[in-house]
Amino acid sequence: INIAGICCTSNEILMRHGIPVAGNFLQQELALITGAVDLMMVDVQCLMPALSNVADCFHTKLVTTSSKCKFPGVEHIEFKEEKAYEIAKDILRLAVKNYKNRKRERVVIPKEKEDLVAGFTAESVFSFLGGKYRATYRPLNDAIIAGRLRGAAGVVGCNNPNIKHNYAHVEMTKELIKNDVLVVVTGCSAIANAEAGLLTPEAAFEHAGKGLQEICEAVGIPPILHVGSCVDNSRILITLTNMVNEGGLGEDISDLPVAGAAPEWMSEKAISIGFYFVASGVFTIFGTPHPILGSNNVTDFVCGGLEEMVGGKFAFQADPIKAAHLMIEHMNKKRKALKLKPMMYQ
Repeated sequence: INIAGICCTSNEILMRHGIPVAGNFLQQELALITGAVDLMMVDVQCLMPALSNVADCFHTKLVTTSSKCKFPGVEHIEFKEEKAYEIAKDILRLAVKNYKNRKRERVVIPKEKEDLVAGFTAESVFSFLGGKYRATYRPLNDAIIAGRLRGAAGVVGCNNPNIKHNYAHVEMTKELIKNDVLVVVTGCSAIANAEAGLLTPEAAFEHAGKGLQEICEAVGIPPILHVGSCVDNSRILITLTNMVNEGGLGEDISDLPVAGAAPEWMSEKAISIGFYFVASGVFTIFGTPHPILGSNNVTDFVCGGLEEMVGGKFAFQADPIKAAHLMIEHMNKKRKALKLKPMMYQ
């Protein structure tokens, strides 16, 4: 029996159980048209309304599991945590029973695969950086202070059907790591970078700047760290808090040479995540246009006035390379304010 994940569900089960990823948000229908999916189980968010129509074109059985999300004519099996094991077995039996309906002549499974390293958390980064017995963020802070790393960036969020699949995520992260920025990713952005082969330690030697290469080689990490699903973005804030507590990079998150971006956002949760990062003092960029851009007053406030109140602000830039350089300029400004050493490798 093969189990694979789509979207943020895949990030959760990958990190906890090592179950492979089939794809991200914009690939959920593509998984069905392989003809090899006997059952797809869905919960609440990031679902395409046409999933049931696509499933009807094949033998695939679609099952909903949340009272908040149901499809007309689709079997619903309410998921209850206290009966998780029994319900999971019931759903699995449906898949096994449906296997005999698979049409071999319609099965087309792509051969492309990519390796990735995942499972990073705010806690495990301690061990990777400082070792088992002296787990600490000191090496990360020292690398930034010394100019080996310019700073750190979080690139998160959705795929957007208005943009070439994965394009903005991959182009942005490549530009950042080329300029010695350590990148952390979550959600569909993590899967996009994995599909581009950027979540392995070897990727540093092909794409990263010399300073970041040295860090990756020394501690055996990829230049881009997979830290979980969209609901795990709080791990990034915890990491930033740990960096401040470690010392040498200011007294507040807003002092750090860090930035965040959601280059292909499409979900309302991306907006809420962006706001809590800005409220915590992080410069945050949204890629695709935002409704508030229709109001000059609101735009001026979130892109400027807000910074005076909370230390963070928004910017809006659809071009991923230009957006990456806005983040780099912000890091350079913070480095100058902290009177850090010049970058080792320009």
